[in-house]
Amino acid sequence: MSAPGSAGTTGGDAIAWIGLSLVRLPLATPISDAKVLTGRQKPLTEVALLFAEIQTRDGHAGCGFSYSKRAGGPGLYAHACELAPALLGEDPNDIARLWDKLVWAGASVGRSGLATQAIAAFDIALWDCKARRAGLPLAKLLGAQRESVQCYNTSGGFLSTPTPQLLSNVEAALASGIGGIKIKVGQPDSAADLARVQAVHRLLDGRAALMVDANQQWDRVSAQRFGRQVEALNLAWIEEPLDAYDAEGHAALAALLDTPVASGEMLTSVAEHWELIRCGAVDYLQPDAPRVGGITPMLRIMALAEQARLRLAPHFAMEIHLHLAAAYALEPWVEHFDWLQPLFNEHLVIAAGRMQVPNRPGLGFTLSEQARRLTVQSQSFGQPG
Repeated sequence: MSAPGSAGTTGGDAIAWIGLSLVRLPLATPISDAKVLTGRQKPLTEVALLFAEIQTRDGHAGCGFSYSKRAGGPGLYAHACELAPALLGEDPNDIARLWDKLVWAGASVGRSGLATQAIAAFDIALWDCKARRAGLPLAKLLGAQRESVQCYNTSGGFLSTPTPQLLSNVEAALASGIGGIKIKVGQPDSAADLARVQAVHRLLDGRAALMVDANQQWDRVSAQRFGRQVEALNLAWIEEPLDAYDAEGHAALAALLDTPVASGEMLTSVAEHWELIRCGAVDYLQPDAPRVGGITPMLRIMALAEQARLRLAPHFAMEIHLHLAAAYALEPWVEHFDWLQPLFNEHLVIAAGRMQVPNRPGLGFTLSEQARRLTVQSQSFGQPG
């Protein structure tokens, strides 16, 4: 028997090759949310993605990714290159043990943040490999609760979008089968926010759910005032009304309002999400698997959220989160962004307000030629099986 923490490869499969690539995906149009209007960030012009591909001695393969916006992509890639050799020769089925091995290998730079976001690409690739090896979609491997998940669109509702175009985007999203619309708020002029929300609410006329997202740009008083102003609109939720780490403030707001409060996307560990749950800070928890370190810690967060009877609405990365949401006990939402579609050969299907879980093994995606063309750095480790 192997000693604790040692490689579990006696007579089993082993990781033989790892390929890492840094991809820079430009956006067709720069976008802005409240963080830009308050001067904290510049408009978003591209997404950087770290892809990890693995092959095993027995011929199995998997692919996972992490990402960053505005900054951090080269850092993710550099840390992943440091860690990759530690996986060679390891049993790809020992995913939880390998997550621990990687996080302790880089523990001097932390067990959250950039360090775990780099690990996420490996972890997701290992889960993809495990599901492919079983011949199952990841949702089925995890234990699916449903064949489809209700989905909402965010990419058409940024503050950089003029109101007439916003309304046009809403109609286009509904025509594509989207079941919910999220728009950005948090402008310096709250009256302008309210006017946009009311305009979209009138246009929807009950045809789809409506959510708003302040991207952490309000203080407690501003959040309370705006929350009271929109109570009658029956919003599905108000997202990130306060600083992501203000669990007590979120809890007070959630207790005050009938409108559900949502947050979690900016947190990068199980412990940080537990603080939101422990404080009763949210009605909807919004973890992001690439940000928290992959599927392994994401499953821990989901278990905690389910115990607290919270709703789930994972942030971004629908290619990953669709499978996780499909395995969550309480009816969740998944966020629709079309930004990453050029990077994959396959696409997700949306109908009647819901995103269909693909029946392809694993995550159900392969990297496109465009993803290869957009690669700015790459490195491989080991030899293909």
